[in-house]
Amino acid sequence: MKREIIFSMESPFRDTFRIQGFRFGSGKKSLAIVGAMRGDEIQQQYICSQVVRQLAILESKGRLLPGHEILVIPSANPFSMNIEKRFWAMDNTDINRMFPGYDQGETTQRIAAALFTAIQGYTYGVQMASFYIPGDFIPHVRMIQTGYEDTETAGLFGLPYICLRKPLPFDTTLLNYNWQIWETKAYSIYGGQNNQVEGSTASDIISTLMRFMQRTGIIRYSTSMLPDYNSQIMNESDLITVKAPVAGILKKMKTARDEVRKGEIMAVITDPYVGEVIAEIRAPEDGIIFFAHNKPLALQNTPLFKVFEV
Repeated sequence: MKREIIFSMESPFRDTFRIQGFRFGSGKKSLAIVGAMRGDEIQQQYICSQVVRQLAILESKGRLLPGHEILVIPSANPFSMNIEKRFWAMDNTDINRMFPGYDQGETTQRIAAALFTAIQGYTYGVQMASFYIPGDFIPHVRMIQTGYEDTETAGLFGLPYICLRKPLPFDTTLLNYNWQIWETKAYSIYGGQNNQVEGSTASDIISTLMRFMQRTGIIRYSTSMLPDYNSQIMNESDLITVKAPVAGILKKMKTARDEVRKGEIMAVITDPYVGEVIAEIRAPEDGIIFFAHNKPLALQNTPLFKVFEV
């Protein structure tokens, strides 16, 4: 394992800003994994740290297959994580909306440029991503439809779903989009919550990443005990979004992975002052809850659930 500084920047008030990378093996640039780019992506950083740990053990046992290089970058935004702020602390900009970056631009543009230079040219690229709304997902692989997306290889992760999304104009600055344009097979992994590492989701995703490396011929690793799925391809447009009709305190009866029947109550919203139920959130169709909002306060028109009709 080689530990290196991908990018550093002096700060007048805090310690030097550093992006650290961990490089394994040598030869062809086979796989780059990027963790937290936002300050609340603690689970994403934790997953990457555990991948670093496991790869170090495999390397010491000679179980990295020759001719392959793996680069893992657990965090690209330690400053924001240190102060528990989701976006860049100074101007609230999002590093994941700055690719491919500009090395003479604003701070987050420079960070994105340095990061993209380090991870460019790899055959496979995996981003541990998070949704713009806090909540729980069924673990899945997500790809922007650029014309270069590779759904067949995405199935090697063995996650339940492969979700395809048609890009909007502002999506052209995402890492996933730019990785694909620059000829890397890029995959974003979603699942679980940002601000915690408890439960089985994190360990399942770690196992998923190890399985992907085994199936693509990068490492020797036993996957016989890992959960595996025949991934179903879906479009993000297939999801039915259920929004909060009013603002109030959210109490859920259902969460991600749960099956629901049309008309079944998934949650209620109560008045924060008198405690009365002011809205019942019902399933729009028979299906599976793909995403569930996980904050106790719901603002009007907040997406509370995304249901995949079956």
